[in-house]
Amino acid sequence: MKNRTARVQELIRNELGNILGRELTFDAQLVTIHTVSVTPDLRQCHVYLSALGEEHQKHAALQKLRDNRIMLQNALSKRVVLKYTPQLVFHLDDSIERGVRVVRLLDELGVPPADEPPGEPAR
Repeated sequence: MKNRTARVQELIRNELGNILGRELTFDAQLVTIHTVSVTPDLRQCHVYLSALGEEHQKHAALQKLRDNRIMLQNALSKRVVLKYTPQLVFHLDDSIERGVRVVRLLDELGVPPADEPPGEPAR
């Protein structure tokens, strides 16, 4: 990934997070943007987010973002000056939940963490 692309992604992530905090309210307890990935031509922006709450609250938050996509793009275009404002595409990111599930399964199996040498008791 090129330096410019990384800077644009970070800028979009920060500004979009600020816009979401001020402009929209969600039924889910917490909606956060994890990662933003722009295409090399900066025409499309994939926004990966997580939402804490029940499954229907997560999907309602995702649908609300999709319904307000045009408004979010307009607000973003006023804060981030690019030749083209990227089209926002929203995705739910459940990587944290999957990670917690894996850790729970490893705990149930009794597998020690990677940084702990085998044979030593857990603290």
